[in-house]
Amino acid sequence: MVDRRQPSTLQLEVDGHQVEVADDGASLLEVLRSSLGLRSPKDGCSPQGQCGCCTVLVDGQPRVACVTPARRVAGRRVTTLDGLEPGRRDAWAGAFCATGASQCGFCTPGIVVRLDALAGARPDADRATVNQALLAHLCRCTGWQTIHDAWAAFTADTSGGAAPLPGARPRDLEEAARRAELE
Repeated sequence: MVDRRQPSTLQLEVDGHQVEVADDGASLLEVLRSSLGLRSPKDGCSPQGQCGCCTVLVDGQPRVACVTPARRVAGRRVTTLDGLEPGRRDAWAGAFCATGASQCGFCTPGIVVRLDALAGARPDADRATVNQALLAHLCRCTGWQTIHDAWAAFTADTSGGAAPLPGARPRDLEEAARRAELE
């Protein structure tokens, strides 16, 4: 006998929009990328959940999307890099560009999402706390120093959105070229 039941669906909020997707056992990352066409969460290691490239916020908390079943976040709020407040997203972009914190850029969305959650909860977080947050990410293109510089540039402005950011230093293109040559 043929099963004629309609597949069940999941409803969730993604980047401020209510969406309905098939409940077919997919991971949150698969739903975001394949079903919804969102490209900022990256697939770096799925289904291992070890690299952090697919980090999104679920109800404001960082979550690795590749190992999160979509059905686990039904009815909840999911935020990708694209769903961050435009002023905050632009401030992060400015901070990362000004400090050279993003080289290949593949893992940058996940790092920014995680750091944005930390900045929202603890804008005065010290270096050790930022290091702890970064442990969830395997990016080593830039090293953590420039990411720390971006954190400092972003958090120097407590509102997290005004531009230019106080404390953000102009990008030293000669120094960036020397670093790139070494790498």
